[in-house]
Amino acid sequence: MTGLAARPLLGERHGQVVLGDANGVAVVHWDPLRRTSRWGRPTRRSRPLRNFGDLLGPLIVSRLAQGLPRASGDRRLLAVGSILHFAGPGDVVWGTGLNPKGPTDATTMGALDVRAVRGPRTAESLRALGAEVPAVYGDPALLLPRVFPELARRPSSPRHELTVVPNLNDLAPRATFPAGWRRDIVNPRSPMRGILRRIRDSRLVVGSSLHAIIVAESLGVPARAVATRHEEPFKYEDYYLGTGRDPRGMLAASVDEAIDMGGAPALNWDPGPLLASFPSDLWR
Repeated sequence: MTGLAARPLLGERHGQVVLGDANGVAVVHWDPLRRTSRWGRPTRRSRPLRNFGDLLGPLIVSRLAQGLPRASGDRRLLAVGSILHFAGPGDVVWGTGLNPKGPTDATTMGALDVRAVRGPRTAESLRALGAEVPAVYGDPALLLPRVFPELARRPSSPRHELTVVPNLNDLAPRATFPAGWRRDIVNPRSPMRGILRRIRDSRLVVGSSLHAIIVAESLGVPARAVATRHEEPFKYEDYYLGTGRDPRGMLAASVDEAIDMGGAPALNWDPGPLLASFPSDLWR
């Protein structure tokens, strides 16, 4: 996978939020520090959480910004993830979604420069808070095979029958998973390159990691999202609506049910508007 960095560039850290440097533009993404442990006991050391879905924003923006003049301003860009509650007045939003668990301030939301959002649910919520939101929907992770063409080269025969990617908060000791698909579980904190390859080379991807589902569908791999008690259905429904599908009945209640249901209906989505709304003016 030539040209696909294993890690996006990281810049200044602000608590849970990191500002990645994409050719001079700060790309906001969530990557908090967590205390490490050894033999089950916490240590004094901390390291970034590195949840792969939250690292996709800087990766995609950096590739799209290649060849543009290096930016010299102080504008911030939010792309990918349910991180609008980390936004500040004047921030640029491109394909980001809202998380109902996060606090939202009408003054801040009304002062955002919104170019696109993940889906209609996010758009409706932002408009209710006074923001101007165009009807341009889609998660930028859907553009992966376009910005990284090497990812689009799938094997003629999938190497993995099943890949299960849980939401970060659903991780549990492997011994607690049903033996039938325990070996198929992928930790969302694994290296980015390996996760993307595994998804690309799978016959079916299921799990509560929304970005595992988005990446799979962008690559033409059948996928089915699984409901989780740690997240409201809002972000899954927002994504499905933003890609032209009715979210009713789309979420499986368990991994076993997701396997039985198989992949969700195909995307009904044109990448053109999202690509056209990329805020290239930030680099000019």
